[in-house]
Amino acid sequence: MEILRKSHREAQAAVLHDYPSVCAGFSWETARGWLDGLPGGGLNIAHEAVDRHAAGAAGERIAIRWLGKSGTRREIRYRELAELSSRFANVLETLGVARGAGVYLLAGRIPELYLAVLGALKQGAVVTPLFSAFGPDPIATRMTLGEGRVLVTTTSLYRRKVAPIRDRLPSLEHVLVIRDDDVEVLPEGTRELGPLLEAASPDYVIPATAPETPALLHFTSGTTGTPKGALHVHQAVVAHHSTARFALDLRAGDIFWCTADPGWVTGTSYGIIAPLSLGATLVIDEAEFEAERWYRILDEEAVSVWYTAPTAVRMMMKGGSERARTRAYPSLRFIASVGEPLNPQAVHWGVEAFGLPIHDNWWQTETGGIMIANFASMDIRPGAMGKPLPGIEAAVLRRLPDGGVERVAHHDEEGELALRVGWPSMFRTYLHEEERYRRCFVGDWYLTGDLARRDPEGYFWFVGRADDMIKSAGHLIGPFEVESALMEHPAVAEVGVIGKPDPVIGEIVKAFVSLKPGHAPDEALRRELLGFARQRLGPAVAPKEIEIQTSLPRTRSGKIMRRLLKARELGLPEGDTSTLETSR
Repeated sequence: MEILRKSHREAQAAVLHDYPSVCAGFSWETARGWLDGLPGGGLNIAHEAVDRHAAGAAGERIAIRWLGKSGTRREIRYRELAELSSRFANVLETLGVARGAGVYLLAGRIPELYLAVLGALKQGAVVTPLFSAFGPDPIATRMTLGEGRVLVTTTSLYRRKVAPIRDRLPSLEHVLVIRDDDVEVLPEGTRELGPLLEAASPDYVIPATAPETPALLHFTSGTTGTPKGALHVHQAVVAHHSTARFALDLRAGDIFWCTADPGWVTGTSYGIIAPLSLGATLVIDEAEFEAERWYRILDEEAVSVWYTAPTAVRMMMKGGSERARTRAYPSLRFIASVGEPLNPQAVHWGVEAFGLPIHDNWWQTETGGIMIANFASMDIRPGAMGKPLPGIEAAVLRRLPDGGVERVAHHDEEGELALRVGWPSMFRTYLHEEERYRRCFVGDWYLTGDLARRDPEGYFWFVGRADDMIKSAGHLIGPFEVESALMEHPAVAEVGVIGKPDPVIGEIVKAFVSLKPGHAPDEALRRELLGFARQRLGPAVAPKEIEIQTSLPRTRSGKIMRRLLKARELGLPEGDTSTLETSR
């Protein structure tokens, strides 16, 4: 088994340089002590991420370095970020927004999104960032499930994606917009955020916040039914803080770049909360991926810790390591990746391109933070997820006929990855689906739904998903949501959706469709269906390929056999599904 050895000097320089000793002496109570807590008691994410730094010597340190896609720049220091987020909290108070209300954010990577997230957390709202590439239907579904009372978005996104579904959002009371187009008149039923912030006070006393107070609602798609709303509490910041220290080797004063969009859990947990809680400087790039731009940012912004996704790495790899080596990256100390398994070639490419390996790690929306990682101090086994973080007990279990579980008997034997409950960022429920939540646990174990194995040295290896989830460019996509959207087209009789392996983005969404009588299975209709799905779901979720078939394979109970569709797509024998699980 291949191993990339760390030098003694490298290992000793890392935050987690003595893994066994730190794990043995670690407790979550100790990690809680690394934070301040509210002055009057309690725990609030925004206080730990911003206000405690702003009140001290770090107040003048840059918290956010924003790079606009048009070339503009803006730097926000911790003291200013504390004031801006307090202004937003006061806006919510002025509007009469109750604590615990759902505040949704639909925007690209613009400064207003970040200050609104932090301000809403100060005020006690439950925050849900939405991916700005979502279409109207996914937005409506998530806002309805979470009973969103407030939406912060831009004028252009509102017109294109929210106005058409506004009548489907009965709980939505306030829409606060940021102008990003040339139209002088605001959309009906909206208020401009800028003037409200200017009129609000920069002073705000965070109310008493119990650690178990709901704070974040992240949606993760399921293979059947509607998306699941995983609810996290303010105590999650304890795990965000410690896992960023251990898994990302992150320290105060680091220049940190997390390329994930805040609409996904990584972009919130590690694109906002964790690095700010440590006193780092966030690099935020508004623009979409472009390899040369990314190389320039890593170099010119003196990024020291970079957290990205395998899809982006693979896209950069296509251009060769020579392109990367045109720059020096003297400040870059650590690179990590998450979202789907990182293949061994990518780990080696990091060494060729940057002189540093890329460290894989593993976690889920439900875990709220990194659970297993290849640490800066440890030898890397390319292809492995790594080892559990301090405070995390992981195991490979087998489900028993009586409903219980047991550990697999041998090393390298496959089973379901499970985590011992009790870490602070563990989700507290699936919104409105308590029974579904309880089914995730057996005794003291959270069953992740991921198949894994553990080698004799304690490294965990990802094997596959135990369901039909599709992982495309790091986005977790539920087949049911795509199928439901296509079923609304008048020509469609039935739909089956799978993930088709793709060398760059992991999987693409492919839909198999059968038609109602009277509709011709021609190219014009196929293109119409692609456009229909893209309009309803947005480009990140919509299928990239649609194949029209006379009929789709079904089980005796009438369920469409997605695995059989995938086997046929891959040219496998129809009874062989052993290689179908490819997404994390």
